[in-house]
Amino acid sequence: MKVLLIEDEKTLAYEVEAFLKKAFYLCDMAHTAKKGLEMLGVNPYDFVLLDLGLPDLDGLKVLQEAKKLNPDAAYIILTARGNIEDRILGLDLGADDYLPKPFSLLELQSRMQAISRRKFNINTQEIELGEFMIDLQNRTVKHQSHEIDLTRKEFDLLSYLLLHKNRVLNRMQLSEHIWGSFVDDDYDSNYIDVHIKNIRKKLGAFGAVEWLETVRGVGYKIRK
Repeated sequence: MKVLLIEDEKTLAYEVEAFLKKAFYLCDMAHTAKKGLEMLGVNPYDFVLLDLGLPDLDGLKVLQEAKKLNPDAAYIILTARGNIEDRILGLDLGADDYLPKPFSLLELQSRMQAISRRKFNINTQEIELGEFMIDLQNRTVKHQSHEIDLTRKEFDLLSYLLLHKNRVLNRMQLSEHIWGSFVDDDYDSNYIDVHIKNIRKKLGAFGAVEWLETVRGVGYKIRK
């Protein structure tokens, strides 16, 4: 999943960025409200982590503008402010959660995972998919007791399609949220097809994978 961190405290920002990358998130960073809004205007994100105390614009105003630019993202407010009114106003403006500074990076990850479960209506980290069991937290795929070896990007692709089950995702969407860049359909876009082919081959050696569908001329979806 792709994350935008808007935080002017650079030491904290780099620490959060490094942690999220180790947790297999793609992470972009902005140190000002202006830069953050510019990035939101051209890139889709799954999460926006927003500091309220930005140097050029109040974070609550940034939240209002950001929601217009990227209404589908999940927003977590990060702030040292102790004012309960700011917290309530942020939630009223559409923030999904609020994390006061200083905070634990593990707690941040836990809250992001909780938001994902709510957003995608998932009540457990282990999801049954045909004859397979997908563990989103431990990043494993099992058929009965056998664990199937997927590469990092293969698992990212499978899990992202699973979170958006029954929805067709095109190559551009998959590329942006998993690789962090848009696909140029006129030049080199077949790497997504290659990853899908590899997933089908690896899982197909153990069981049926008819739930992983190709929508000709559009993209892919998981039917569940």
